[in-house]
Amino acid sequence: MDVSSHHPYIPVGMEITATQSGRGRPREFDPEEALAAALQVFWRRGYEGASLAELTEAMGITKPSLYACFGNKEALFRKALDLYERDKLCYVKASLEEPTAKAVAERMLRGSLAIQTGNTDPQGCMGVISSVGGTAHSECIRDEVLARRASSDRALLDRFERAQAEGDLPTGVEPQALACYLSTVIQGMAVQAGAGVPRERLEQLIDTTLTMWPSK
Repeated sequence: MDVSSHHPYIPVGMEITATQSGRGRPREFDPEEALAAALQVFWRRGYEGASLAELTEAMGITKPSLYACFGNKEALFRKALDLYERDKLCYVKASLEEPTAKAVAERMLRGSLAIQTGNTDPQGCMGVISSVGGTAHSECIRDEVLARRASSDRALLDRFERAQAEGDLPTGVEPQALACYLSTVIQGMAVQAGAGVPRERLEQLIDTTLTMWPSK
């Protein structure tokens, strides 16, 4: 395989088709498909709740193959976060390109809801699930999730500061408070979606938030 075409979430030098040794003929597996399966487990169970046995069963590989291809559980989780941000949070960048702060908020809220209440993925937000609760053993994982969230929050704050400079926000509205408010609503929606709150009720929450949104 040409190294220049390797997948960004698979270690350099790892073939896209890997082999799993054992009795008889080696069994091939696709590391990207295995990583996608691991993402589903982490999303549903959180970092602490996802056991190696559950991960390897979902991925269709053995523990030695997991370590050889992805590293340890923590490294696997980080790669799963990368995949989550690439495939599930792609709406965030598009949201920040909207022409007004209110349009940014609406696209982020509706994009979040689509992910949180989709039919093919676990309910709720992977970042929220993995950072709420846990033990000291997973402190580094919570720090990782929070660091990524801080980066996203910074991008949102920059966008609202630009909105303020362009005269898009009413006088007296602080961009930092507005960004924090929007992030809090999105995180709250994720928690409620994970608890089984109907999509229709969360859509009402979005409508109410947009009705109350400060604009000229």
